[in-house]
Amino acid sequence: MTRRKHQHVVEVIVNSAGKMQGNFNATAKLVVHLLCRHLVINSASVWLFSRDLSCQHQVASLAISETTSTFRPADLASCPRYLKQLTSERYIDASDAKSDPRIAEFYLTAFAPRKINSVLDVAIRINGQLEGVICLERQYARGIWQDSDIYLACQAADQLALALATQFSHQQQEVLSLFRSAVEQSEQVTMLVNLQTEFIAYVNPAHYQMSGIPRRYISGASIRQLDLFKQYPQLAERSLQQLKRGETIRGEVLLTREDNRQYYLKYHATPFNTDLGNHFALIYCEDNTDPHLYQNKLERLAWRCQLTELYNRTHFNQALRQFNDGFLILIDLIGFKRFNDTYGHRQGDALLTEIARRSRCFAGFPRVNEIARVGSDEFAMLLPWGGELGELERQIINLYRCLTMPLQVGRERFDPRVALAVVNLADLKQDISPLASADIALQRAKTMPAPHIQYFNQQLLTSFYQHAEIERELHLAVRGRQFELHYQPLRDLQTQEYVGAEALIRWHHPIKGMLYPGAFIDIAEQTGMICLIGAWVLEAACNQLKLWQHQQPSFVMHVNVSARQFLGGNLYEQVWQLLSRYRLTPNTLILEITETELMTDIRHAAQLCNELAELGVSLAIDDFGTGYSSMRYLKQFPISKLKIDRSFIADLSVSRESREIVSAIIAMAKALNISLTAEGVETPEQESFLAGCQCHQAQGFLYSQALRGPDFCDFMAIEPAKSLQTGMCSAC
Repeated sequence: MTRRKHQHVVEVIVNSAGKMQGNFNATAKLVVHLLCRHLVINSASVWLFSRDLSCQHQVASLAISETTSTFRPADLASCPRYLKQLTSERYIDASDAKSDPRIAEFYLTAFAPRKINSVLDVAIRINGQLEGVICLERQYARGIWQDSDIYLACQAADQLALALATQFSHQQQEVLSLFRSAVEQSEQVTMLVNLQTEFIAYVNPAHYQMSGIPRRYISGASIRQLDLFKQYPQLAERSLQQLKRGETIRGEVLLTREDNRQYYLKYHATPFNTDLGNHFALIYCEDNTDPHLYQNKLERLAWRCQLTELYNRTHFNQALRQFNDGFLILIDLIGFKRFNDTYGHRQGDALLTEIARRSRCFAGFPRVNEIARVGSDEFAMLLPWGGELGELERQIINLYRCLTMPLQVGRERFDPRVALAVVNLADLKQDISPLASADIALQRAKTMPAPHIQYFNQQLLTSFYQHAEIERELHLAVRGRQFELHYQPLRDLQTQEYVGAEALIRWHHPIKGMLYPGAFIDIAEQTGMICLIGAWVLEAACNQLKLWQHQQPSFVMHVNVSARQFLGGNLYEQVWQLLSRYRLTPNTLILEITETELMTDIRHAAQLCNELAELGVSLAIDDFGTGYSSMRYLKQFPISKLKIDRSFIADLSVSRESREIVSAIIAMAKALNISLTAEGVETPEQESFLAGCQCHQAQGFLYSQALRGPDFCDFMAIEPAKSLQTGMCSAC
């Protein structure tokens, strides 16, 4: 190669965009392209080494054919002689690759299979550190490497080293820039002090937030301008001397700002030397006032809720004992635990704080003299009142509307659901406490349609005692196996055949006789016993269904699932175990849930419904038409059946509106490809209308009431078999 061509090649590399920008990869690709073009070689490649020279990776390569494509082992630990030679010499010019000992360590794996006869490896160094290598290869015998070839390769290696050094510099600058940005944003005070000049070289904005002194007055100033030197000169001078001796210091002092606000400063300083030999100290500071105010806060927290800043239950009970004439208002957040579990404690705390703020700021009660958080999601007010009760009721409604207004928590928009209990303290008897009375009214308020407001009265107290008695008897019923399942037939309106049944629980009370679900299910739901009872109902229904499916494999069984059971967390595991045990025909077990249960927590409900559907369980919405009835919600769930509420069926003969509603529900279900069952069918006219509208199935007294297992077998002409439905299972 002529000297002119050699200079031209180097100039192209030097003036390339990749080289000037410090883009090592782009420069490497240009180098291998130019070397292959201007030298008589079969392939060229550029490799980078790890910092410990244990491995290498290819950055760029070019070969005149596939047979000469470059290959080098990634592991460099197996070739120490090669590394030693490359470290001590500028290049390795192996004209005879087979016999040259400098590359013998990977001749058999890298060169021999590709018939490489001649190799030139040129080291890429930065400040003497071996960073990589340019590899030039010739196939077959093409003579020794000429000085001009070696010189050009060395010049290319120098340019690659410069590009790599520029890239390292850019990366280092970026890291320093990121570090500086992080320090600038930090809430912790960071300061650099030149210990030789005693000047402050850097301080971040957090210093102003803590001390109130603008950064422009501190940065570049003497260290003696700091409050520590002004207010504690002896301590500061002693600490400065320790830093100059190379000692690390830490401590804490009470400082006073220019605005007379006091704060505790906690500091930590470490000396270090720079690469240029300058002596600096890195100082971290933070406001440590809170721990020193802990004792005062303890006294305050004894009477206040830390989250909401309202009074706590202890203080409220003391105030309540001295408050005999007026009204107690108890506020409860409906479904708060589910909200907290779904959206997290931070969102839950934000909701509680907002409800507390609304309670405190509500303008309708200017004379409220006590507002407290008396439970995790309960708030209480004491209201002196000498006005008309009608005005009080209007103010209570206004409070309810204020508390239930939509609110924004983070990025989410929520509609709080609250229940209010109102107790006239003057009307209370001595045998029941005000808060207990409010709790009784609150439980009733939660079960009411909106607005959830309940005034305490004697009837509520009587009902409470009755419910308490039923609750005690339910425990005896569980232990005494007093429950039994009855089955109401399900009729196909197109084939006029019975295709299944709905399992309905009955309680054989030893004194009151047979009790229907309406007499005890709500109480079981409130006390949590519904989960135990519901688990038994599922077990008994699946056992009976398996027995009947021996004779009619497609027979289906409907089982009602309560809200607490559905949202309790272990319904999926219960159903999975039952399906594994009884091996029921897929989609013949149909769980009935209400629209209200689905809408309580759409995200959780949708996930659970999809998981149950994957198990082969069908899902039906019970009492459809009385809740949300939204196609948008229905499309989110894998619902296979809707059960039209009996209130619409009962009015079919006399109400045009009911007929139109039922027709609309059937049309909607048909559009969504969802099966339909009409509940409470009692007359042939109702059946005829439903069949004409192509309703799929029906149940009701027109066909049969709910029957005991043996009676149902007689009705269906099924051979009776042993089942678990005569008593509670052993799990109960």
